Amino acid sequence: MDTADRAHAPVVVAIDGPSGSGKSTVSRAVAARLGLSFLDTGAMYRAMTWWMLANEVDVADAEAVAIACGKPVIVSGTDADGPTITVDGVDVAGPIRGPEVTAGVSAVAAVPAVRSRLVELQRGCAELAERGIVAEGRDMGTVVFPAATVKVFLTASETARAERRAAELRAKGVDEATIAVMAADLGRRDAADSSRATAPLAQAADAVLVDTSELTLEQVVDTVVELVAQRAGHPSAA
Repeated sequence: MDTADRAHAPVVVAIDGPSGSGKSTVSRAVAARLGLSFLDTGAMYRAMTWWMLANEVDVADAEAVAIACGKPVIVSGTDADGPTITVDGVDVAGPIRGPEVTAGVSAVAAVPAVRSRLVELQRGCAELAERGIVAEGRDMGTVVFPAATVKVFLTASETARAERRAAELRAKGVDEATIAVMAADLGRRDAADSSRATAPLAQAADAVLVDTSELTLEQVVDTVVELVAQRAGHPSAA
């Protein structure tokens, strides 16, 4: 395929990394700049967890979660300017960011039946994206989109990630006590996500590692956009 053809072909940009590495912010910015769709797969796992909790399913009971995970209708909007997430037609963008969901999402995400169902939905979102999609999560490059045009693994120091998460929560009006608990929980979530048997958090062999600890958002976005230009012949937007 020549450069002209590649510039018009749908691209898949897979961005993975641990909590607080900047995946969501970077992915949305890259998608907006390139005119691509945006998919926050973490929100889908949080939506599933929110539904389990709302319906009194024990999230620590993998068998119960597996049995119930086919019931909720989860729809992820892919507009980078205003991504949405609904469960059974209800907007859950706010509730899925609460501490109870944060505490339970790693357990729910570790259930193979949950991952199988949501991976199918994630691939479906990509198929509907005419120009292409920027998908962020923890197994985008290794499992969901193994043939992605560009794979990026974002990382940052634990201190930088904790500070970013705290600032993000503060901006949403979360109280300081809750912020402290959620920021301190980053290490536990990293360990749980990296050690699970099914689709663990891991850098794909062909992913580009980008440490965002000392970089501005604009610098990280520029780096990813340049990778897309190199790999896909996709013109970067001004």
